[in-house]
Amino acid sequence: MSEARPPLRILCLAGFRQSERGFREKTGSLRKALRGRAELVLLPGPHPVPEPAPPAGPRPPQEEPRAWWFSEPGAAAFSALEEPAECRGLEAALGAVARAVADLGPLDGLLGFSQGAALAALVCALGQAGDPRFPPLRFVILVSGFIPRGPALAPPFQRAPLGLPSLHVVGDSDRIIPAPESLRLAGRFSGAVTLRHPGGHFIPAAAAQRQAYLQFLDQF
Repeated sequence: MSEARPPLRILCLAGFRQSERGFREKTGSLRKALRGRAELVLLPGPHPVPEPAPPAGPRPPQEEPRAWWFSEPGAAAFSALEEPAECRGLEAALGAVARAVADLGPLDGLLGFSQGAALAALVCALGQAGDPRFPPLRFVILVSGFIPRGPALAPPFQRAPLGLPSLHVVGDSDRIIPAPESLRLAGRFSGAVTLRHPGGHFIPAAAAQRQAYLQFLDQF
């Protein structure tokens, strides 16, 4: 009888406007699907996204919408599909991930959703280029990902293809990050595995996707 493998530890980067509580709810089905095989460590972005306070008053910190960076000067806004005027807050985002990698490790891999997937891909690219903040990981899972736009972000993706094993989850009905955007990102990884589903902008975890996740993770 083979010995049970210890669970993998995966740092998960939330999407734009996702709070800690919201990201936990959105990953609930995935955490259940991977129970016993992977532990998901959730990390929302470092920057609050101002919104009108609800009638009951200010939200608790875990319910505040967060972001990794903004694409417009002076505005808490982000567009994944347009060239940004700037990438405001990006260095703080990279610093937050670097601290999480150092403090919450050892980690086996990264998982990112939407803006978090773009940031996870950037972390992989910087790590492959020798950035000491991001030591080698074993794999990355990118859900509704895209190549981040911006003059400072292009060079890491113009070098050699990224060699980290990767799983790219693509929603064929995703209207926020269209499938071609996610497939372009997959094309920057050598040997990328693509998991397509008929749904939209969410982290799928039905039976078919569960098997694909487990099959990918069984390599590690």
